[in-house]
Amino acid sequence: TFLVFSDYMRPAIRLSALADIPSLWVFTHDSVFLGEDGPTHQPVEHLASLRAMPNLLVFRPADARETAEAWEAALNGTHPAVILGTRQDVPALPRPVAGGGAGRGGYVLAETGSGPPQATIIATGSEVAPALGAAQSLAGEFALRVVSMPCAELFLAGPEEHRRETLGKGGPVAVVEAGASFGWERFAGPDGLIIGVDRFGASAPAERIAEELGLTAPAIAARLRAWLRERGA
Repeated sequence: TFLVFSDYMRPAIRLSALADIPSLWVFTHDSVFLGEDGPTHQPVEHLASLRAMPNLLVFRPADARETAEAWEAALNGTHPAVILGTRQDVPALPRPVAGGGAGRGGYVLAETGSGPPQATIIATGSEVAPALGAAQSLAGEFALRVVSMPCAELFLAGPEEHRRETLGKGGPVAVVEAGASFGWERFAGPDGLIIGVDRFGASAPAERIAEELGLTAPAIAARLRAWLRERGA
């Protein structure tokens, strides 16, 4: 069912997490890109709310491959899991540079530009493709690492070495997700950039919403360029 209706199912989801029963919860229509049904049906705070629940794994896969990997990780895991799908089409992403896939929670999808990465961009779900497109469009100006993070809980529970290799050693971090920015500061830090949706949605076609909320590849690139130049990159 639509992710926004997880509000009605929250007691059952919470009990599965409280008892640590490996249940599998599947939702669709996971962002403001739902479209013309408007803000009543567009989840904004739900991602952060579910991620705050102990013992619950929240997967937001970016394409078909990550979805299959999320299913495998959920079925082989010992905790309840939520898998969230988009309403709109998403492109198949390139194979990762290193670090496996959704089963590790987060991994390096691509590196653009030349030289060591000057910043890391974390994205989830349907925002991974536009974040990658933004990084590719900036390749002549900046060297960037693009990280897909379908499951922050698995990533944080994994080996520290993998986290360091994925995010770099103390470099600047930007995050892109079509949901509330709450919680992402643990990755971005006080000087990072978080491109999210800290407002309710709107009734419009998904493409118009993406443009209005600055979640297209060109808009993300513009925000990244301004942020990196401000940092002196």
